[in-house]
Amino acid sequence: MTHAAQAAQAVLAIHGGAGAMARAEASDEARKAYETALAEILTNAGRILEQGGSALDAVTEAVRLLEECPLFNAGHGAVLTSAGTHELDAAIMDGRDLKSGAVAGLKTVRNPVLAARAVMEHSQHVMFVADGAEAFAQAQGLERVAPEFFSTPLRREQLERVQRAESGQTALDHDAGASGGVPLSFPADGQKDAPLDEDRKLGTVGAVALDAHGNLAAATSTGGMTNKQPGRVGDSPIIGAGCYANNRTCAVSTTGTGEMFIRMVVAHDISARMEYAGASLEEAAHTVVHEKLLQIDGRGGLVAVDAQGNVAMPFNTEGMYRGFIRAGHAPVVAIYA
Repeated sequence: MTHAAQAAQAVLAIHGGAGAMARAEASDEARKAYETALAEILTNAGRILEQGGSALDAVTEAVRLLEECPLFNAGHGAVLTSAGTHELDAAIMDGRDLKSGAVAGLKTVRNPVLAARAVMEHSQHVMFVADGAEAFAQAQGLERVAPEFFSTPLRREQLERVQRAESGQTALDHDAGASGGVPLSFPADGQKDAPLDEDRKLGTVGAVALDAHGNLAAATSTGGMTNKQPGRVGDSPIIGAGCYANNRTCAVSTTGTGEMFIRMVVAHDISARMEYAGASLEEAAHTVVHEKLLQIDGRGGLVAVDAQGNVAMPFNTEGMYRGFIRAGHAPVVAIYA
């Protein structure tokens, strides 16, 4: 394959959470804000692939930008636990050698995806949690912030609303972070005007990529669930559940009801169906999302790319913030089915 052909197959796909349509139809302005955010993140991170960079660098940057964008649930603007605190999780995986890194329960690390990558590259382990993860991140020189950095008035209002209405129930939702220098325009109303119902959205952000060298990578990050019990960990930082990459098959990042995605080992299951049963990426992803998950009432979706550059973005909810970009082309983004 020529270098030009290899570069042309390079592709990056991202998601910003799945869920039900907003109770009131979202304004065109709100929808446009989300589509613009997705497109700008794809364009900025996609330049890495266009310039011959690695899939690993592309997914790292894409998720870092998603963590910095307050429209999504990861980083600044993350949802709150029942105690009114933040607990952030992330994972990353390199399809070349199956090396992985993950963190859970972070409270002061600005970009959890960078902490996950540091675990993968600078430790002998795969996962650190809570205080150990915080100490590791500090030792690696990663930027730390006051816990208040992650808070937004909208997320506090959301927690209070859920606690009043549901008497202790959790609400599946995720969000993200600061501006990060990305010129995004947000609706004046913020998330109250979001295209997907923020009180019922299955949060999480993620990215998958294939680079010009034929390597795959995946990364996933989340702020968790609104009103979740402190200490709860979902699928996002679990290798094989919320994040997986293998050059032999595919790269996958998920978003949904975390406990169900863990029980179904969703991300790895798609890879296994391709490797063991010869299924295509589209077939494997469709079966897992639209058949297997529904057997245990699992809701959500995923983005995936295979070793040939095919992209799959299935979801079994009414919508999922999603998009992809191929090297040299404009980004393609969507929200609803």
